[in-house]
Amino acid sequence: MRQIVLDTETTGLYPDRGDRIVEIAAIELCDRVVTDRRFHRYINPERDVPEEAARVHGLTWERLQDEPLFADIAPSLLEFIRGAEIIAHNAPFDVGFINSEFARLGLGKVTDHCPSVIDTLKLAKELHPGKKNNLDALCDRYFVDNSHRTLHGALLDTELLGEVYLAMTRGQDSLLGEEETGGGSVRVEMEEGAPRIPVRVLRASDEDEALHRQQLADIDKASKGKCLWLQLEVQS
Repeated sequence: MRQIVLDTETTGLYPDRGDRIVEIAAIELCDRVVTDRRFHRYINPERDVPEEAARVHGLTWERLQDEPLFADIAPSLLEFIRGAEIIAHNAPFDVGFINSEFARLGLGKVTDHCPSVIDTLKLAKELHPGKKNNLDALCDRYFVDNSHRTLHGALLDTELLGEVYLAMTRGQDSLLGEEETGGGSVRVEMEEGAPRIPVRVLRASDEDEALHRQQLADIDKASKGKCLWLQLEVQS
């Protein structure tokens, strides 16, 4: 499976009010492995860059005025993303801006060229309801080093988001604890008559029990009452 992790920086929040893309970056995942393929461009937005936007990403009109227009980079961007699943944090924002730029050029929409879009912000909210789910918070939660992130930057943010996405979606097929090797699972059998090794049992503390109950409650809320563990407790 080919996926593209994508991010944009812009002059503001509203493409329908004339805000434009000033930076776009994308990295490629193939079968959940980050490849060495990158797409990164700074873009002349053909308008001023408000001071509040420049404070976020550090890109000013003076810095961007000699960069190519979006129309100049659109063909290579399309070639890079075509046919891949798009991954973005707060995807409606990034995809909305790209759709606006595409519309100016008669190129349709992102979904005309890519089969689907994954919004990692939506995914994070489902996994961690009630918690902060911005990129910095997710980096902390999944132990992704973001210490070098002082400003928003499209290329760095795609690299961080790629690591976060893989961490968020890792291990879904081994929830019951089976170790996978190739297509099967590892079985450990004891020789008949061999002495059994005593198993040390550690009982959960009251604090651990309370945290466990809260985690189940969060899962039950996020899954709209479909928490399997709670259902099994009721049945037992």
